[in-house]
Amino acid sequence: MAVVEITELMNNLKMGQRLLGLDLGGKTIGLALSDVMRSIATPFQTIRRTKFKTDAQTLIDLIETHDVGGLVLGLPLSMDGSEGPRCQSTRTFARNLLEKIDIPIALWDERLSSAAVERILINDVDMTRKRRKEVIDKAAAAYILQGALDANHSKLS
Repeated sequence: MAVVEITELMNNLKMGQRLLGLDLGGKTIGLALSDVMRSIATPFQTIRRTKFKTDAQTLIDLIETHDVGGLVLGLPLSMDGSEGPRCQSTRTFARNLLEKIDIPIALWDERLSSAAVERILINDVDMTRKRRKEVIDKAAAAYILQGALDANHSKLS
C-alpha cells in the first residue's frame, strides 16, 4: 500500500477492521486502537523503541493479532504548519514500515497532542507526574487517532 489520505484509508478498510494510531517518539511509540466501528480510539500500549526491525516486527504482530486494516501516524508539524526534521523522520518510518508490510498509512497532524493530553491528565484526572509519564505516549496516540476518526465522521455527515 502507500501513504494515503484518511478518507481513502477509511474507504479501503474491510468490515470490522480496526485502525492503529501511532505517536512516534525518540524513545517510545505510543499506540492506540480504534473499536471495530472506527468511532472510538482507546490508548493501547507503549513500545520502548529499539532497532527498527524489532519495532516493525512488534507492530506487524499487533496488526495481525488485532485485525488492523490501517495505521494513523502522528505527523509532528511545526506550529506554523511547516515540516521539520521530526516530520521527515516520521515519513521515513512510514516508508520503511511499508517495505515490511502492505498496509495503508495516513499521516495526521499531531500538533499539541501531547500537551493537550498532559493538560487533561493534570487538570481533569489529577494524575501524578510518574503515572503521567507511563501513559502519555499511548494517550497521545489515542488523541491523534480520535482526531482522525472524528474528522472522517464529520466528512460523512
